[in-house]
Amino acid sequence: MDGIHDLGGKQGFGRVPHTNNSLSYKPVFHEDWEHLAYSLLFLAADRLKNFSVDELRHAIERMDARHYFASPYYDRIVIGTATLLVENGVITHEELERYLGKEFKLARPYSSEGRQTRPTRKPFEVGDRVQVRDEYVPGHIRMPGYVRGKQGVILHRTTHKWPFPDSIGHGKEALMEPTYHVRFKVTDLWGTAADDGFVVVDLFEGYLDKVLGSGATTS
Repeated sequence: MDGIHDLGGKQGFGRVPHTNNSLSYKPVFHEDWEHLAYSLLFLAADRLKNFSVDELRHAIERMDARHYFASPYYDRIVIGTATLLVENGVITHEELERYLGKEFKLARPYSSEGRQTRPTRKPFEVGDRVQVRDEYVPGHIRMPGYVRGKQGVILHRTTHKWPFPDSIGHGKEALMEPTYHVRFKVTDLWGTAADDGFVVVDLFEGYLDKVLGSGATTS
């Protein structure tokens, strides 16, 4: 998750505006057109089965930095969806621009093939101490950078399994994995200058190793 989009744990961006979820779309979507971006996404991903949500995330991650920061959240969804529809042959870039009547910038092409998860192993149990793998992986990965190499404790393992994002985010067939709620001490993540407390992060099994009694890890 090394990219402009991985802002977890970073400072200097000010207070984050927050809106409570609601059964009405009005408090969630700030402009009347924004819900159409979600409709386009799920039409392509669910109804047409053209791509996965992780592929959309990766398409957004492939936007140029200036393009990314200049585009509001729902614009990025439209850009990511359009990029994948062009890449998968549903529409050409030329047709898209002709229908819109203007230039439409897409995300950059793939620069990584992604990777598959490790073979199936014994799952972690609640209370196990684990360490996040200290990896710098090109392409799509759903492990926030601020937990890389850090140790935490398993609070919960999901009964459901999901496709490993580093594979399916690149359009590859993916093995299924559970995810874990892992609790980290704030001071372990950001040092003693940070407020005391805990942060819980949802992580795929493939990102974790069990910590043995001496502090050594095992795969």
